[in-house]
Amino acid sequence: MKKIFFSLFAISAIMLAACNSKGSKSEHEGHDMKKMSKDSPQHATTTDDKDIKAVAVVYTNVDAKAAASIKTIVDHYLHVKNALANDNAGEAANGAKAMEDAIRKLDKSLLTAEQKNAYDANEAEMKEHTEHIAKNGDNIKHQRSHFVMMSEVVYDLVKNFGAGRPVYHDHCPMARDNQGAMWISEVKEIKNPYFGSQMFKCGRVEEVIK
Repeated sequence: MKKIFFSLFAISAIMLAACNSKGSKSEHEGHDMKKMSKDSPQHATTTDDKDIKAVAVVYTNVDAKAAASIKTIVDHYLHVKNALANDNAGEAANGAKAMEDAIRKLDKSLLTAEQKNAYDANEAEMKEHTEHIAKNGDNIKHQRSHFVMMSEVVYDLVKNFGAGRPVYHDHCPMARDNQGAMWISEVKEIKNPYFGSQMFKCGRVEEVIK
């Protein structure tokens, strides 16, 4: 019995050492790959609160109806983001279609001249990327490539006009073949839209936009 016990103990010790070694090697640019498992019940961000930069919205005097329309646009963007994080291309297409409709419904006459210029600077590009994502419900790779550029435009939108609530600017350095890419999220916990179930928690929070 003693021999069996010691043999089992030795095997357990070897396996534990191997796991620890693997864990130390899996860290890439500050990302603990063990924390990226899609099976984990927790969606914890890798960023401490003290490292998150607070950003104030540029225009605080936006007409209430226009602000509500912009919030709707951002809400549908978040629909797309969450669908991509869940590897659901069809749902991402639905979110993009709704986002297209919300963009069309925004009454720009409610904006001041300065606000309209800020909005118009990004509207055409925002429409282009929503159209591509909406039409490619069977091609999530194509959707994600356009989501990169859509996110940069929506980032400008929420920095200027807000989103009706605090939102987070997230970044994954491993997206786009390690070129990096950002996105906007309604929650602090990382839910990566570029890798989905492959690396659900890969990324960090850069800013909170209030």
